[in-house]
Amino acid sequence: MASAAEQLASNLNFSTFAKAEDLKKRLWFTLGALLVYRLGTYIPLPGLNPDAFAQAFQGQSGGILGLFNMFSGGAVERMAIFALGIMPYISASIIVQLMTSVVPALEQLKKEGEQGRKIINQYTRYGTVLLGVMQAYGIAVGLESGNGLVNDPGWFFRISTVISLLGGTMFLMWLGEQITSRGIGNGISLIIFAGIVAHLPTALAGTLELGRTGALSTPLILAIIVMIVAVIALIVFVERAQRRLLIQYPKRQVGNRMFQGDTSHLPLKLNTAGVIPAIFASSLLLLPATLAGFANTATLPGWATSIVSALGHGQPLYMVLYGGMIAFFAFFYTAIVFNPKDTADNLKKHGGFIPGVRPGERTAEYIDYVLTRITVLGAIYLIFVCILPEILIAQTGVPFYLGGTSLLIVVSVTLDTVAQIQGHLIAQQYEGLIKKSKLRGGKRGR
Repeated sequence: MASAAEQLASNLNFSTFAKAEDLKKRLWFTLGALLVYRLGTYIPLPGLNPDAFAQAFQGQSGGILGLFNMFSGGAVERMAIFALGIMPYISASIIVQLMTSVVPALEQLKKEGEQGRKIINQYTRYGTVLLGVMQAYGIAVGLESGNGLVNDPGWFFRISTVISLLGGTMFLMWLGEQITSRGIGNGISLIIFAGIVAHLPTALAGTLELGRTGALSTPLILAIIVMIVAVIALIVFVERAQRRLLIQYPKRQVGNRMFQGDTSHLPLKLNTAGVIPAIFASSLLLLPATLAGFANTATLPGWATSIVSALGHGQPLYMVLYGGMIAFFAFFYTAIVFNPKDTADNLKKHGGFIPGVRPGERTAEYIDYVLTRITVLGAIYLIFVCILPEILIAQTGVPFYLGGTSLLIVVSVTLDTVAQIQGHLIAQQYEGLIKKSKLRGGKRGR
């Protein structure tokens, strides 16, 4: 039998949405914030020659710059004030999460609840500033080394570039936090989502143009569309898949009343690491090709040229390393974000146990065993979703934005945002039922 929440969710309609005033305000705020972000991707850095930079970028668009350009919504291609995007914040967050696993003081802060979380978030912001300054200064020096990219090279250009890029990153970090608290969905994820979606029409138009000129046949284009739909369906299925461990709680006595034991579930996601393994693997594999592109190819030794060629899109070595790195980061990041021992201790503290498994260390071992098995499936799923589009891109020349990483981000963020919207609508229906039933305390006694 369906639960009350499921029955309410099945009755959601447009009239329910029309009555949800708070939800509409949150949606308008989110759309306005994303519009501000998109406008910022068109404000160029001061002192830069845009035409010369556009020509230089075209030669590097297939490397790591192309990946960062996708995440920044085209800001790297235009070298706008949002060119760093939100990546320094994401990198700082991952570094802080790593440190919470190895530094006892940070691990203790993590267990202190809301107050500890605020301190950890503050450390993340400090790390964002540090990484942003380093990356912005490196970009400034790299632009100066280019031929005619900067109108007036020197320390004034470097300082202005660092201030502009760092200010853009800090503004995006603040904007993402505002979306999370006052809007709908995760603000940081939605900023990356907006950047990718903004370039999808261009990618689709480019694919259709290849079909018009005869570079791609019509059956192949139809096959690509079918494959994209199938991959999206697979992503939706796996991202919502869970392995639920049955948790039982013993009977308890409160005063003179005896309460029956409750049953619950511990949900373990099939893909706990999300899209992080694909992003990390792509960044590391594209780095050698990008560095070689900036260097003078005539001065590179033969072995370096061979390595760069073997790490090109669609090459066997690239595919093998890409899949291996995705699998490694899937296990590595899952181990960081989910601690079976802490989960087992919390269950034991509240009297919960898994039937047939002794509480404490045995429970931790069992959860770790189950988590390892489903992470294997999650890693295989990530490798398939990311490798299949890479093969297609290498063989047919389909635009870079149709890769597996971009599809993963778009579908995952969409699922999360829709779930939050549905949650607000269900809450709206609950409030309506309470008002109709006249359950408010002021009217009960009259």
